[in-house]
Order: sequence, then structure tokens, then C-alpha cells
Amino acid sequence: MDPRHRRGARLRHHQRDVARGGSVPARRQAHRRVARGLGEPVFVTHLVFFCGHAGTGKTTLAKRLIGPLMRATGEAFCLLDKDTLYGRYSSAAMGALTSDPNDRDSPLYLKHLRDPEYQGLLDTARENLALGIGALVVGPLSREVRDRRILDRAWLGIGPEIALTVVWVHTAEDVAHQRIVARGNPNDAYKLAHWDEYRQRRFVPTGHECDGIVMFDNTAPSDADIDALLYRIVPPAPQATMVPPLPA
Repeated sequence: MDPRHRRGARLRHHQRDVARGGSVPARRQAHRRVARGLGEPVFVTHLVFFCGHAGTGKTTLAKRLIGPLMRATGEAFCLLDKDTLYGRYSSAAMGALTSDPNDRDSPLYLKHLRDPEYQGLLDTARENLALGIGALVVGPLSREVRDRRILDRAWLGIGPEIALTVVWVHTAEDVAHQRIVARGNPNDAYKLAHWDEYRQRRFVPTGHECDGIVMFDNTAPSDADIDALLYRIVPPAPQATMVPPLPA
């Protein structure tokens, strides 16, 4: 057995013990489950993607959910935001290549830096999952949602013991534009200066493209909306069926 999986198993046993002493939702979600295709009980570790375009509030939503998710599952989680992990690197690279450290949308960036950054993001998520730590991954990932790679476990490099959820975070284009202007992030300068070009790439899943994806309108979500999303990610465990004993 891979040593990482042994460490992950020990951590999941610890999480189970913690959850048993915690809240009802934590105890409910920390129980033993059998993953499809495996013959022995395992503990579920969660991989949750928060995808969507700039200004939709992906990071804010992930931060709002990470505490409730830890309480509901009894599981440790990490937050992996592409901008946090690679923002400084991208600025240095694009500054050297184009003299514009704020460029995240030019053809050069999209061709040469975008995919390696995402692969690094997924590599980091897999390392945490192997240790029994759930991962909330934040990034646009619009290409991967459009071509369905985001749901391909082989492409992601995860097994059936990982509970996978993909959340597409969306809001109206004008709302997103207002938020981008208001936050004043220098990395948005190229995007705002080339908005008409950028908006042509604003893909939003519709119809069958939404299959397997949780669509979340993040314009002004209520507490009830957040609770509903939490239960989409961590559904209540099914009630055990009690079979009456056979008559003697």
C-alpha cells in the first residue's frame, strides 16, 4: 500500500473519532461507507470545485462553506485558490514576457501558463486527498466544465473513494462586471480593458451541459440557499432499514 494512503487512513480514523463526539451532522457523515468497486469499507474524502467566471464570488462562497462542511463531515478541508497559489508567479512571468504583470487573459497567457497552473492546482488537491484531507478548489475552469473533463475521474486522477462535486457559480454579466470594477484587483486590468473580447468567452452551462454539475446563483444568496448547497455537497445519510426478525 502507498504510504500516503496509510497516513490518510489513520487520519480518517481520527476524523471519525472526532466526529463521533461532535454534532449530529458530523456523526452522520463520518460513518463508514463502501465505495463503488471496492470490497472493503472506506471513509469518504470530498473534492469540491467552485468554478465560474471572474466576479461571480467563487472564493467568497468557498470560504463561507468550508466551516459548515468541516462540521457536517467531521473531515479536515483545505482551500486551494488558483489566484492565491499562482498569482505572484503569474505576475512575475507575465511581467518578464510582456511587461504587463497583470495580464491573465491574453493569448500568450492562455496558451502557455493557464494549463500548467491548473495542473499544479490539481496536483496539490490530490496530495491533500491522499492524506485524507478534503479539498475545495477555486478557479474558473470553464474549458474543463465545457468539455466535461472536470467530471472525468481518470483525468482528475482520483478514485471512487473520493466524493466529487462540481459547483458552477454564476451571476449576471453586469453584476460580475460591477464586482470586478469594485474590487480593484490589478490582475483584472487586462480583462476590463478587453471586456468585449473577454465576454465572448463567458461560457455558462445550459441544458445537458448542466448534467452532473451543481448550478449556484451567487447574486445574493440567502442562508437557505447556502444550506441547500451544503446538502447538495454532503447529502444526508440514508436511514438504515430495520428488518424485523423472522418468526421462530
